[in-house]
Amino acid sequence: MYNFGLNNKYIVMALKRFGVSLEDELLEQLDSLVKEDGYANRSQAIRFLIEKNLAEKKWQCNHIVAGTIFIIYNQQRTDISARISDIQIRHQNLVLSSQQHYISEGTCLHVCTVMGEARLLTALADEMTSIKGIRHGKLLMSRAD
Repeated sequence: MYNFGLNNKYIVMALKRFGVSLEDELLEQLDSLVKEDGYANRSQAIRFLIEKNLAEKKWQCNHIVAGTIFIIYNQQRTDISARISDIQIRHQNLVLSSQQHYISEGTCLHVCTVMGEARLLTALADEMTSIKGIRHGKLLMSRAD
């Protein structure tokens, strides 16, 4: 496995082997992830998932970050739009802007630009993306301080 170090030079990292036991259904889901996301193998997918999880845990801090919360939902569900608005009003100290884009018949992409402490934005995104009826939701952040 290679990792970029200073001056974009490769650093060779030693790999360790270990066994993993998974239920059939979870293994099938891992194999689907490998195929759909184009990973070379299961090991590469597992490495990505571990690194992603560790990176997300690092955001549980008080660094000032800017980010975007993307939410996709059925636009006929007016209750979803109303709940998103209510949440944004309660957290207006974090919300910079909000837009809705109708990306196909019946499908809305809601984009909320946010800035504040990483842990607060993570909590805000969790609250927004856990609304019943949301098809997909994601928070993207970058350090701003």
